[in-house]
Amino acid sequence: MSIFEVIMLVCFGAAWPSSIYKSYTSRTAQGKSVIFLVIVLAGYCAGVLHKMFFSLDWVILLYLLNGLMIAADILLYIRNARFDRHAADQNARPLVRKTAGPGA
Repeated sequence: MSIFEVIMLVCFGAAWPSSIYKSYTSRTAQGKSVIFLVIVLAGYCAGVLHKMFFSLDWVILLYLLNGLMIAADILLYIRNARFDRHAADQNARPLVRKTAGPGA
């Protein structure tokens, strides 16, 4: 275990709750990159594997916690992308006016 590894994971981990909150409250995927989130998640998965195979200690919990937070942010991205598509569909539909029929 390295104190610098712990500091890095704590600092990164402190940023994810605000990202999750923003994703939850904004209800839009705009401004988010799911590719970035997946790359970071892959990095945390690599950290977990390294801990499991070469250096098992309690720091693995920080990797797992950060990975869970990123997974939550990815799920919110998927939800928000659906909201965005639904809003785009609603805006793309032409406005149909009902007119009075004959004799009205």
